[in-house]
Amino acid sequence: MTDAATGPAIDAVSDWQRLACDSVLLDGFHALKHAVRFGARIPVAVTTDRRKTLDLAAALAPDVRDTLDALLTEVPATTYTSLVPRPHPTAVAALAVRPSREANLEALARTPRTAPVVVLDNPRNLGNAGAVIRLAAGFGVTGVVMTGTLDPWHPTVVRAGAGLHFATAVERLAVAELPSGPVFALDPEGDDIRALKIPDDAVLAFGSERSGLSPDLRARGDHLVSLPMRPQVSSYNLATSVAMTLYHWSVTGGRAF
Repeated sequence: MTDAATGPAIDAVSDWQRLACDSVLLDGFHALKHAVRFGARIPVAVTTDRRKTLDLAAALAPDVRDTLDALLTEVPATTYTSLVPRPHPTAVAALAVRPSREANLEALARTPRTAPVVVLDNPRNLGNAGAVIRLAAGFGVTGVVMTGTLDPWHPTVVRAGAGLHFATAVERLAVAELPSGPVFALDPEGDDIRALKIPDDAVLAFGSERSGLSPDLRARGDHLVSLPMRPQVSSYNLATSVAMTLYHWSVTGGRAF
């Protein structure tokens, strides 16, 4: 389209500016696709090329194509870049309503659980945090909880999570507020995970990339668990550790999809 904004584009920009401070930024086609699939409320969505975006949906996600057709407003490229901190290659962005804390806490507290809760203890890397949420959604975990100061709904975390925050309960809690259930804390001094079966109601706790588990969470642990690792290798990436642990849960009795 031309650089001149049309009436619908002007309305979309007005809605965006009004809602942006209190909304979740969905950055890119895949984040929008996943948010739609998992029931997010999306008041505004923009793209620089509706036809191209809908063709992409028809090819990769036909189940959401009609919904995107109704949601998307085409805006000039200069307008799109003014709305987002870092333009995405797909030139698609949207704003979604963040699930209420009360709803997430209810989901985390519900028992009996059919899948673990993942806890990231004082994580530091936004990209790693998002990757963990993406993994957790893929395994169908009950939720992802973060302790410490990192905002699990930070735009960079949502981008790394490909919009899959809406597929599970994502919250920040203190150690004392963690959901009930046996805590399996990952630690190099723990028992080899290959000798254990992780129950569906487990709380799986992973330390920060830099300093490991905090004393409070280590003390809360019912079981210390280690991942197999070659001698002289210092550690695994956080997301890799979560993936290995969730895979072990899935093959030792975790629910099948």
